[in-house]
Amino acid sequence: MRNILLAAAAMVAMTACGQQEAPTSSAEAATERGSGIALENMDTSIRPGDDFFSYVNGNWVANTEIPADKASYGGFSVLADQAQEEVRAIIEEAASGNFPKGSDEQKVGDLYKSYMDIETRNARGMTPLEPELARIEAIENHDELAAHFAAANRRGYPVPVGIDQNEDFRDPRRYMIYAWQNGLGLPDREYYFAEDDVSADIRARYPVHIAAMFDLAGFENGAAAAAGIMDLETRIAAAHITKEAARDWANNYNKVPLEQLNAVMPNFNWQGYIEEAGIADIDGLVLMMTAYFEELDAIIAETDIDTWKTYLRWMALNSRANALNDALDKQDFEFYGKLLLGTEEQRAPWRRAVTAVNGLLGELVGKVYVKEHFPPEAKGRMVELVGNLVKAYDKSIRELDWMSDETRTQALDKLSKFRTNIGYPDVWRDYSAIDIEADDLFGNIERATIAEYDRLIARQGGPVDDAEWPMTPQTVNASYRPWKNDITFPAAILQPPFFNFAADDAANYGAIGAVIGHEIGHGFDDKGSTFDGDGVMRNWWTEQDRAEFGRRTKDLINQYNGYAPFEDLTVNGEFTLGENIGDLGGISIGLLAYKISLNGEEPPVIDGFTGVQRVFLGYGQIWRNKYRDEALRQLIMTDPHSPSMYRTNGAVRNVPEFYEAFDIAEADALYLPPEERVKIW
Repeated sequence: MRNILLAAAAMVAMTACGQQEAPTSSAEAATERGSGIALENMDTSIRPGDDFFSYVNGNWVANTEIPADKASYGGFSVLADQAQEEVRAIIEEAASGNFPKGSDEQKVGDLYKSYMDIETRNARGMTPLEPELARIEAIENHDELAAHFAAANRRGYPVPVGIDQNEDFRDPRRYMIYAWQNGLGLPDREYYFAEDDVSADIRARYPVHIAAMFDLAGFENGAAAAAGIMDLETRIAAAHITKEAARDWANNYNKVPLEQLNAVMPNFNWQGYIEEAGIADIDGLVLMMTAYFEELDAIIAETDIDTWKTYLRWMALNSRANALNDALDKQDFEFYGKLLLGTEEQRAPWRRAVTAVNGLLGELVGKVYVKEHFPPEAKGRMVELVGNLVKAYDKSIRELDWMSDETRTQALDKLSKFRTNIGYPDVWRDYSAIDIEADDLFGNIERATIAEYDRLIARQGGPVDDAEWPMTPQTVNASYRPWKNDITFPAAILQPPFFNFAADDAANYGAIGAVIGHEIGHGFDDKGSTFDGDGVMRNWWTEQDRAEFGRRTKDLINQYNGYAPFEDLTVNGEFTLGENIGDLGGISIGLLAYKISLNGEEPPVIDGFTGVQRVFLGYGQIWRNKYRDEALRQLIMTDPHSPSMYRTNGAVRNVPEFYEAFDIAEADALYLPPEERVKIW
C-alpha cells in the first residue's frame, strides 16, 4: 500500500517540523514518555536467566484468573475484548436506528439483531437447514455426490474436496483456484491417531457428541450414524498429509490442467464438480496435497452413498449448529468449547454476535471503528518504526557470515520490495451483494457466504486487487503474505502492550517492533523464503546457502522440541518453525532497530532498567498469557505458534545481548553456550 506509506511519511515530516520550536533530545523524550513496562506484572524474585517469561509476567500470571468464557487469556485477549466492546457500540447504534434497506447501517444492525434473536431461532429449530438436507437426500450416485461437494463448498459447508481462491504462487499477478484437504470434524488428523490418554478420550466422546446432536436435530439412529461417521472421518484423516508436510508449499504446489484431473482421481466426477463450482473456464486447478486427493479417490468410490449422506448431514449440522437453536448450540459448546478447550462458559451472546458481524461484514464496521479509535499520529510513528526495522534487516543481512553474495543480493532485493499496510485499507470492501434480514441469522450467513464465493469467482480472470486487506482494522493481529510480500498491522493491535504512544522507544521496539520484525521475518522463514521480492514462488538461493539455512533451522527445531508442558506432549519444533524463526528475528532485529534509532545517543535508565533491558522487557510482556490445559494441548497439536512462554524464553536465549543485559550465567536454566545459539537473520 504505497499510498498509505507516502501519506504517513508526510505526516512524520510534519510532526518533526512542528517540534523545531522546542527541540527535545531522544533521551529527554523517552524520560517524559515513561518506560512502558508494567512493573506490577513482574516477579523480580525470579532470575531472568531461569525463566524470563515469569520474570516479566509472573505476578500477572499468579494474580490473574482465566475468565470463565475464555480458553486462554492474555494481552491479545484483553485487546480483543476491548475492540469488541468498541465495535459493539458501533453495531448497537446501527441496530437502534431505522435505516434504509441495503444501507451499511441496516446490514450491520440487522445482522446483529438476527444473532441476538434467539427466540425466533428456537421457534424455527431445524427449518433453516431443511433445504440443505433435501439436497443431500436427493443425491443418488457418486457422480452427483461430486457435484454436491462443489455446491456445498460454495455455501460454506465442509466437504472432503474444497476449493478456494488466492493469488497464483507462481504468478501473483493473476488469481488461481486451489484445492485443499478438508472434511474432518475434529481439529486435526492427529486427533484420530494420537495414542495419549487425552486423545483417546476425545475419540471415544466424539461419536457420543455426534449422536447427541443427531438426536437434538431429530435425525434417526444417532448412535449408528455416529459410528459410521467416525469410521469415514478416520479414513479421510489417514489420507491427509501431516501438518508438517503441508507447510512445504513449494513442493506441494501442483497445477493440474482440468482435462488431466482424472489422472489424479479417475473415479471422481471432475466435470460435474467443476461445472457446479463455476470454474469451467480456468486453465488448471492447483492441488496442494496431491497425495491426499489420490487416496481420497478410492475412499469416495468405496464408500456407499447412504454413508456419504449421513456424513454430509453431520457436516451441515456441525458447521451451522450455533446458527440454529439454543439446544444444538449448547451441545456444540459442550464438546468443542468445554471438552476440547476447557472453557467453562459460553461467551456472552452479544460478544458472539459481534464476532459474527466482524466475520461477515467486517469492513463496514471497520470504517467507523477507524474514525473513532485510531489516531492519525499513530500511523506516522508506525511508519518510522517500520523504516528502522527494514534498516536493521538490511544491516543484518549485509553482515551475515553464512550467506553468499549471490543469495544476499536476492535477499536484499526482496527486503527492498516489502510493502506495509498500517491501520486500515485505502479501499473498503463492497458488501452490496449481501442481503441481510433482521430475523434470519441462518439465511444471512448462507447468503453472505455465497456472495463472497461468487465475488471471488467473478474476479478470477481479472487483475489482482492489491488494495485488498487480509484482516479487518478491528482485528488484534498482524500478518505477512508471501505472494504479495506485504505486512499488515491493523488499527486494533496498535495499542498497549504492543504499541504504547506514551512509552519510550525501547519498550515499543521490543513490543510492536518485534511484531514488525516477526512479520518481515516471515518473508525469510522456511515458507516465505521460497518466494522472491515480487511474490513469485521460486528458488533464489544457492544450494550451499539453502543447506546452511536448513542446518540452522534444524537447530531451532531441536530447541523447541525440547519444551514439554505436559509429560506426554511436547512442542512440535518442525510445525512451529516458521513462527519461531519470526520470533527470533523479531526480537533480534527489533533490538538492532532500536540501537539504530538512538543515532549514537546513550539512552536513559528508566524505572531502573537500561534501554536494552527495556527492549527485552517490552518483548516479554506482549506474550503474557495463561492457558487452560485443554486449550494448551489443542494449541500444540493444531497451531503453528508456540505457547507464549516459549515464544518468550525460546527466542531471547538465542540473542547474545540478552546475556549481557541481564547477566545470564552458565548456571541459569535458559543459558545456551554461544555455539548453540541460533542466528539465522
